[in-house]
Amino acid sequence: MEQPERTVADVYRGRIERRRERIRAEIRRNREGGHRVPTWVLAGVLALLLAGWVYLIATR
Repeated sequence: MEQPERTVADVYRGRIERRRERIRAEIRRNREGGHRVPTWVLAGVLALLLAGWVYLIATR
């Protein structure tokens, strides 16, 4: 009986390693910066949306 080229464990390990490499690459890109929209702008927009939502609820 012939041995398969790759075992299930080999496939599983390969998937895990590819996933880890994608995560490492994403972290590397995030640390380099170059973001299109600064984080403080996103935080400000979120704060405005939440304040507007609270205003709508409070004035009803």
